[in-house]
Amino acid sequence: MVHALPAPVRVYRVGGSVRDELLGREAGDRDFVVVGATPEIMLAAGYTPVGRDFPVFLHPETRDEYALARTERKSGRGYRGFRFFATAEVTLEDDLRRRDLTINAMARADDGRLIDPYGGEADLRAGVLRHVSAAFAEDPLRVLRVARFAARFAFRIAPSTMRLMREIVAAGELATLAPERVWQELARGLCEAHPSRMVAALRRCAALRVLLPEVDALYEARGRGEDRSGAAGRRLERLVDRAAVRRLPLAARYAILAQPTAAVSGVGITAAAMRSAVARAEAMSRRLRVPLECRDAARLLARWHPSLARAQDLAPAKLVDLLSGVDALRRPERLESLLAASAILSGAARRGEGGEHAAEHVREALAVVRSVDAASIVRAARVKRVPPSTAARHDAIPTALRAARIAALRQWLHAAACGQIR
Repeated sequence: MVHALPAPVRVYRVGGSVRDELLGREAGDRDFVVVGATPEIMLAAGYTPVGRDFPVFLHPETRDEYALARTERKSGRGYRGFRFFATAEVTLEDDLRRRDLTINAMARADDGRLIDPYGGEADLRAGVLRHVSAAFAEDPLRVLRVARFAARFAFRIAPSTMRLMREIVAAGELATLAPERVWQELARGLCEAHPSRMVAALRRCAALRVLLPEVDALYEARGRGEDRSGAAGRRLERLVDRAAVRRLPLAARYAILAQPTAAVSGVGITAAAMRSAVARAEAMSRRLRVPLECRDAARLLARWHPSLARAQDLAPAKLVDLLSGVDALRRPERLESLLAASAILSGAARRGEGGEHAAEHVREALAVVRSVDAASIVRAARVKRVPPSTAARHDAIPTALRAARIAALRQWLHAAACGQIR
């Protein structure tokens, strides 16, 4: 049961929900700041403590977060190097001053008044991401957060804020960030409406070279027929934005980010180039410690994009290798994600085709492979008189299955060529 907080205590809704309300967007979680209270007062009112580093409490009914107004002081390197001070004397303005951007440093009183001591509403109208105070430079994670907000709102970054971001990078503070926190911010940025703006912002402050050197290198590379430095990097920016327009899942978006764009058409790529692309994706995924689904998507796209892009030209055996390589029989949803990402890479999505010709060919091939009666082939392989201790017996079933699937695809392709399939 919750009790009313005593009269000297004041509660304000703060942060993202206030910002999104002013933008006319649907607000997510609601966060509150409590001014004039102590942990004892919050406990007596029935709130549940959850904060480790500073006093945060959950409302017992709504489960919204209520944090005591606090200030902070830098006490070490990195985003964890802070000491927090939460006392009844800390004012709302003190609390808002420690926040990252002016658009996140506004509050709404219980009577509906907007409290905006640092000009957040004006920056919202102007489409500017601006730091609240010089304390911004004390938290290296804010470099990534600003880039992520650029991807969400397509706002420009104030020159003074960009200077602070560059100073953070130059001081080597990004090295203090845990890979999991870096990935968390990158993943959220990739899922925003304009992920290219995150990539561009990180490059402008030199953070891309530190966090994603594989991607940064694209801005220096020159592909065939290109005489402008940075063309490959700008192409990648367009690709991740197309993935956002098509609402691809995170794994597909990350897979696109992890690809070299010098041969995105998939035509004429050499085996050595493919192995290099796979190694590049794996190295990037290991360093960022990305989730398994994203790591696999990046690796598989690097390995199989050339085949996916020209699926109609593949021989039956190569089609079987493709479907087996991406585990399409057991993971059809993974295949669909790879098909969509491959279409983005090959440029088919930009032409309005969505890669549907190649994708539909792969889907039909999968249906043909599924139609093969695997159970009967397994039974037949088992009854063959093969000495149980030989490798031939161990290989008999997969060999027979592969042969049957290749034969079924060959028959399907022949029928299609003869016009027997419409």
